[in-house]
Amino acid sequence: MYRIDTIKSRARHTAWKASKKGSNWNPWARKISHTGDSLYDEENPRGSSDSHHSRAHSEACAADGVELETRHRDNQGPVHAATMPPPSRDSSKPLHINSHANGEAQDSGDASLTRRKTNKTDSEEEQEKPGLDRHASTKSRKRKQPVITPWTQFKHVVFGSWVNILLLAVPAGFAVNYAHLNGIVVFVVNFIAIVPLAGMLSYATEELAMHIGETLGGLLNASFGNAVELIVGIQALVKKELVIVKTSLIGSMLSNLLLVMGMCFFLGGVSRVEQHFNVTVAQTSASLLALAVASLIIPTVFRMWVEPSEEVSDLVDTDALSRGTSIILLFVYGCYLLFQLKTHVVMYNEPSKKGEMRTKEVKPGAANRGIAAIGAGAAGAVGGKIHEDTLLNNQEEDDEDEEEVPVLTVLGALVALGLSTVLVAFCSEFMVDNISSVAGSGKGLSETFLGLILLPIVGNAAEHATAVTVAMKDKMDLAIGVAVGSSTQIALLVLPLTVLIGWIIGIDEMNLSFDGFQVAVLFVSVLLVNYLIGDGKSNWLEGMLLMTTYTIIAVAAFVYPD
Repeated sequence: MYRIDTIKSRARHTAWKASKKGSNWNPWARKISHTGDSLYDEENPRGSSDSHHSRAHSEACAADGVELETRHRDNQGPVHAATMPPPSRDSSKPLHINSHANGEAQDSGDASLTRRKTNKTDSEEEQEKPGLDRHASTKSRKRKQPVITPWTQFKHVVFGSWVNILLLAVPAGFAVNYAHLNGIVVFVVNFIAIVPLAGMLSYATEELAMHIGETLGGLLNASFGNAVELIVGIQALVKKELVIVKTSLIGSMLSNLLLVMGMCFFLGGVSRVEQHFNVTVAQTSASLLALAVASLIIPTVFRMWVEPSEEVSDLVDTDALSRGTSIILLFVYGCYLLFQLKTHVVMYNEPSKKGEMRTKEVKPGAANRGIAAIGAGAAGAVGGKIHEDTLLNNQEEDDEDEEEVPVLTVLGALVALGLSTVLVAFCSEFMVDNISSVAGSGKGLSETFLGLILLPIVGNAAEHATAVTVAMKDKMDLAIGVAVGSSTQIALLVLPLTVLIGWIIGIDEMNLSFDGFQVAVLFVSVLLVNYLIGDGKSNWLEGMLLMTTYTIIAVAAFVYPD
């Protein structure tokens, strides 16, 4: 499991990185990326040129050695059983090899070959070293240092992933809004525009976090992880769309707990028997969610019992309960950060067990045929194939652990972050202004369904794809960290912060007293998640249960009256 300051960073790096073998199905995968090996060392260009030339020279020497060794093996004849053809099925005489003679010849040949290669390498290094230095210095003078230009940064931000084609909806959203077209058109266009802007905001946050250090970068990732939900919530709060504010926050938690985690369990468990994750960390996050549900149930029940009595309602300020509870939740969130970043770092860094891949059904007699094939002389080829697969798997693991370097400057990341935030604010304002044209009485779509199901898709689309992608790569700690961690941030940070902002701007109706239906479905969701993650294992059936629960809630929200 990973700490909250590194969960989303590692998950994005794993999910957004384009695979070398093929294309990444994730629509937010970055097609253009730089790693440490691909960048030119600007501080030490000569050393970079020397290392590059040395690698090329070593590869050439290795190729010459392989060629000499191949010629030597051809002259000496077969020296390994793997190079011998399999014996004929009809032949009763085994093939005999003078292994002692061949071994002596091979040893002497290898020794002479080693001496020739060593002498050649030493002499060439002594003769070519001054030339290499001159060549490197000349190359460093001629070669321009690849600086990060504004055009390069623009390409990384705008053309980095194919989902950014939806950025065309951003100017279209401005156009249809100021042209005063149909409210449904304005809502739909700006709804689509927020999807790529949310991914751009996450990308800019990730790039800026690489520049400012691990601690500050981690806090930046943790703070901006749910920035879109906060922006949409504030816009709806200013417009006094309280139903949209409350349902969208509850819906974001539901979508992360049920839809996202359900898809992670299902798609990750299709090709594996079981997947494992850090149960202690997962249960800690689930316990915090249980606290968040309690912070909603208590004010809701309190208002239901107090307000019907006029005598008591005049004496009790129910809004003060919500504000005090919000301050307590923010304090709990601070303790949660301290728990992960300082006091229990080791617990969050414990690696999890990898899931066993699902094996195909073995046909009768397959084992006997395999043993016969090995006895016929295929052991060498099979061993080589196994060794090759092992090397490829190790290479894939190295590629995943490859350190990423920023491709945006600090100024470029700040500009991208600020621009995406401003555009999200404008598009969300245009969208909220036209909610009445889409949902409401007689519109065929309730505000509860809009806030509980549709709006959470806008802000969480990029994180949804990230979590599902890493789950399919058997990195369940990252997947659960993104899903449950995002719900925890909404419950302990975004929700109480929205209540306090409403208090500041004079909207007293924004409190922690929610609709009974919303609180009930959130309670059931947290309860189900606590049951399923209790054993630290997941499979596709558990994922189906979570997605089915989310579907039932969506149907209920669709028919729920305003």
